[in-house]
Amino acid sequence: MTTIRIIGTGSALPRKIVTNDDLSKIVDTNDEWISSRTGIRRRCLAEEGETTVELGIQAARRALENAKVTAQEIQMIIVATCSSETNFPSVGCQIQAGLNANNAVAYDISAACSGFLFALNTAQAYARTGNYQKILIVGTETLSKVIDWEDRSSCVLFGDGAGACVVEASPIGMMNYVQHSDGSQGDVLSCYTSTMRTPVISKGMSMKPLHMEGQAVFKFAVKTVPGCISQVLEGAQVSKDRVKYFILHQANQRIIHSVAKRLNVPKESFPMNLDRIGNTSAASIPILLDELNSQGMLEPGDYLVLSGFGAGLTWAATLLEW
Repeated sequence: MTTIRIIGTGSALPRKIVTNDDLSKIVDTNDEWISSRTGIRRRCLAEEGETTVELGIQAARRALENAKVTAQEIQMIIVATCSSETNFPSVGCQIQAGLNANNAVAYDISAACSGFLFALNTAQAYARTGNYQKILIVGTETLSKVIDWEDRSSCVLFGDGAGACVVEASPIGMMNYVQHSDGSQGDVLSCYTSTMRTPVISKGMSMKPLHMEGQAVFKFAVKTVPGCISQVLEGAQVSKDRVKYFILHQANQRIIHSVAKRLNVPKESFPMNLDRIGNTSAASIPILLDELNSQGMLEPGDYLVLSGFGAGLTWAATLLEW
């Protein structure tokens, strides 16, 4: 049966690095408080010209180069984002224009931090029809533009960035996936905003667009993520011991360690980069995947589990062979 396999990865981060000590100058916090609770020590924040679209284009170009595929060979572009600068045109169409990928159809998916996996799973469904052979998937975010920089419980968590991968129809690759949502809990992580043009690290905002109930999100994640990972492995009849890496959404070190403990899997099998880039929402999984790929840590035949969770509430897991 036709599935998809990843043939190239890429990522892009803003130039501006903001440390925990930097944040302590604008909000009542400190490095020990942030790092002990989240594992985050710094993040990259977008400045003028570093938009959701532009970061996505950069990551996409690098993924195409890594895959040795031209933009004209891409037949579909699926973008996962919840921080577009425009309601329309979509980020996908703007990335298509920036790449000159004139043979591709492009659109966006909104599933917050689970978005990249929802897009990956959607790409597999398209590939199975036989109508699409090469698809570009991009997760790109500039959540710094919707953060309340006076709310120390949330402003310390997020960073900006983009990750991308090129997939092609193949007899091997993605082996199984599961995805879920629970809209009844949507209020615990929400964003209501009329504009994406809030300056980075600005005080005195008239509205507080991003709202998160941290404890509720933590409990949700440590319960649902181990469950959906077990579900995706059982569905494929693959033992967790066969998996080389569990690549989780990079939200919080405590969440990741809790998932590892519940699955009874060594923490070393859960790579992390959140200490350096924070929570980049839909971009976090593809950014981490690109880091592992570029560092030569992935080999053909490796089994990987990708799992994300976020607003909606949404969660998903994908099992694939590299």
